[in-house]
Amino acid sequence: MTRLAERPRPSRVALFVTCLGDVFYPEVGEATVRLLHRLGIAVDFPRGQTCCGQPAFNAGFRQPAKDVARRNLTLFANAEYIIVPSGSCAAMWRVFYPELFADDPVLGEQAEALAARTYELAEFLVHVVGVERLGAVFHGKVTYHASCHLLRELGVAEEPRRLISQVEGTELVPMDLAEQCCGFGGTFAVKYPEISDAMLQKKIASLKRAGADTLVSCDAGCLMHIAGRLRRQGETIHIMHLAELLNASSATDVQTSKP
Repeated sequence: MTRLAERPRPSRVALFVTCLGDVFYPEVGEATVRLLHRLGIAVDFPRGQTCCGQPAFNAGFRQPAKDVARRNLTLFANAEYIIVPSGSCAAMWRVFYPELFADDPVLGEQAEALAARTYELAEFLVHVVGVERLGAVFHGKVTYHASCHLLRELGVAEEPRRLISQVEGTELVPMDLAEQCCGFGGTFAVKYPEISDAMLQKKIASLKRAGADTLVSCDAGCLMHIAGRLRRQGETIHIMHLAELLNASSATDVQTSKP
């Protein structure tokens, strides 16, 4: 995995909003922009961005994945920082782009350079901007789901929890299976729906044992997967992306993410 270099506090970043963010959760992208603006950071949004290429990569279609990755290398070539409100997509950029172009000296170097400038939102806030308390207010019991790529590929474990714990009015409660996969896994949920659903049921049982009103995570795929099952079961637990929580000024100001 590419090691992130020590970098000065930024004044401008580029946002990669992700496919699921664009299609299903535009409010997460908007919340990310508002959050960065509140910190005095200008946000560029390169036109023409689409997918990170992970669905093709995970399905074994390396050439289409390389085509998408090459496009992003060009679109974000001049960005000093690239912010991704998704551990899954950030891992694709930072871990797997260099792997895709390992046999190409020119593109491989570009991929390594891009990877070193790419940050998932929570790690960017904590380690680059150097903030944990953002003035957010949200009253309720919140628990955290650690998405697989964020935790296992990027090694981001405590940063989201540290940010959540600084939200005024929020009680962060532990979930016993917080670091267990929810079963989404992108194409995994499509290829192996029975296994995916069994994993999801375990996750939701853990969520209910935690006694939280709201589940927070950093990946739209996990949120969509979990929210869909909660809705079908008639549960009243809300789900929310971290960016939305960190923008909250009261419980009623937050539009919790939809299935």
